[in-house]
Amino acid sequence: MNQLIQEIYDGIIDGQAPLVSQKVQQALDSDVDPAAILNQGMIAAMAEVGKRFEEGEYFVPEMLIAARAMQAGLALLKPRLQQTDLRSSGKVVIGTVKGDLHDIGKNLVAMMLEGAGFEVQDLGVDVPPEAFVKAAQGGAQVIGMSALLTTTMNNMQATVQALQSAGLRDQVKVVIGGAPVTDEFARKVGADAYAPDASNAVRTVRQLIS
Repeated sequence: MNQLIQEIYDGIIDGQAPLVSQKVQQALDSDVDPAAILNQGMIAAMAEVGKRFEEGEYFVPEMLIAARAMQAGLALLKPRLQQTDLRSSGKVVIGTVKGDLHDIGKNLVAMMLEGAGFEVQDLGVDVPPEAFVKAAQGGAQVIGMSALLTTTMNNMQATVQALQSAGLRDQVKVVIGGAPVTDEFARKVGADAYAPDASNAVRTVRQLIS
């Protein structure tokens, strides 16, 4: 592996955002292939971070700082990737449902998905069903919904129903998550999948798209 790419990989795993930015810029200035920086440096590092999380070696804070380091590098890399027409892994729209203003989990999932090469549209918090429907009309392959409050969970079902009413349910996969959400609840509201954490979300989205 190219030395700079190795340093980007290590910097992401260690959550060193300034270092990652510096090394990505150096790699670009040295004409290292942007796709190699993304795939071998960033996507591989975030996959390792997800593995460490699942093995209990990393926790949410470590995942967050690694994801932020990855994003710092991605901000520099994105313009070059757009020039090279690198195909994304898929288009995912994500948001916290209407009535719910919690965003830490959602933000982490969005960052992890970006780190896995997906094109992510983050609708933010307090997102009404109509906004998810509009995103589906815009070509989203997967819609990810988050809720932290039991009182807002039913808006996940309202969104699934809104997608059905708009005739879009067959065109888009729906994955849901959040502290009070369960696999049983996902089945009950008609979602395609439940993801208990950010690492699982990436794997789940990949399976849904493939």
